[in-house]
Amino acid sequence: MAPDFNTIDDLEVEGKTVLVRVDINSPVDPLTGLLLDDTRIRLHAETIAELANKGAKTVIIAHQSRPGKKDFTTLEQHAEALSNLLDRPVSYVDDIFGSNAREAIGGLHSGDILLLENVRFYSEEILQREAPQQAETHMVKLLSPLADYFINDAFAAAHRSQPSLVGFAVNLPSAAGRVMERELTALYSAVSNVERPCVYVLGGVKVDDSIMVMKNALEAGSADYILTTGLVANIFLWGGGVNIRKHNQNFIKDRDYCAYVKKAQELCKKFKDQILVPTDLAVCKDDKRLEYPVDQLPNLPIFDLGTETTTEYARVIRNARTIFANGPAGVFEKEGFNQGTEDILNAISSSPGFSIIGGGHLAAAANQMGLGGISHISSGGGASISLIAGERLPAVEVLKKAALKHKG
Repeated sequence: MAPDFNTIDDLEVEGKTVLVRVDINSPVDPLTGLLLDDTRIRLHAETIAELANKGAKTVIIAHQSRPGKKDFTTLEQHAEALSNLLDRPVSYVDDIFGSNAREAIGGLHSGDILLLENVRFYSEEILQREAPQQAETHMVKLLSPLADYFINDAFAAAHRSQPSLVGFAVNLPSAAGRVMERELTALYSAVSNVERPCVYVLGGVKVDDSIMVMKNALEAGSADYILTTGLVANIFLWGGGVNIRKHNQNFIKDRDYCAYVKKAQELCKKFKDQILVPTDLAVCKDDKRLEYPVDQLPNLPIFDLGTETTTEYARVIRNARTIFANGPAGVFEKEGFNQGTEDILNAISSSPGFSIIGGGHLAAAANQMGLGGISHISSGGGASISLIAGERLPAVEVLKKAALKHKG
């Protein structure tokens, strides 16, 4: 079935200026500030190389992390990494839509590649609004006249309705990049062929995404079981009356996630038998792993699932016919605390069911482990799980509208 959005194949890009939104948001070492993994950069290199080889003047728009986080930094390293992968120069300008950025775009020649600064340095990029409103932001209004086409390849951020993701498609002929095209093809196929039992494994630190997806999937009856891991599990334990101790409570409070504790409590009451929470956890003491039942936790940071929990979760996963997983089970990058994430991934890999895993960190862990047997490793956790749970992705919806608007 033909897609209801345009792809690169529908555009004549030679000699044209093409704005390309990618998601090269990558894990960064908090101590050195160096990139830890280039998985997403490698993914988008295909789209960028194709455009450059076809003679486009390629202008890349991207983000790294979000304000307030330790890995919120410039994209200078990303430009260098992309240049090495493509084996051709990728220029970088520490500006988004100011005069320096606009002059750099105006000076491009066919085949040139330019990466603009971290788009989330622009305060309006954080706002969630409808596409027509985002098309009126300063960035979109100033950059749109300089471009002939807009290509969105940022599937991992497609569930966000931010200016760089939805605004340009209102103004310009637009299409999906190769990553976006592949992801949508695979996920639409998965949604159309779900076999039961269907298990969602939701973890990591993006609690807002996980709880929204969990609510949608349970209320729609599309999930038989939800396995909670990571910070998501801690919030559900606290919401269920477990004393996760002050250190972990403060961690949740510091991130303004207390409202989600109440939402977790409500979901647990309504779907008690379908939401599984850990029975034991691993805490960190003097850089060492110590495991405790959840009702005996000391006042130490929770860094991973316990062995009893991963054993039970693995059993549920291996009996599933469809598995969707998002987010690591703990602080998997810290030595001694990767056990939960690896056990979950091994269970998914060995399950006979159809499996999709998503999210930068979980995908990075799977790639590091060199696992086979996983049906699809998505570049976007929140986006893939949202689509599977029945949500419309704003960035995809605006591409569909653009295809109709500029048809012919």
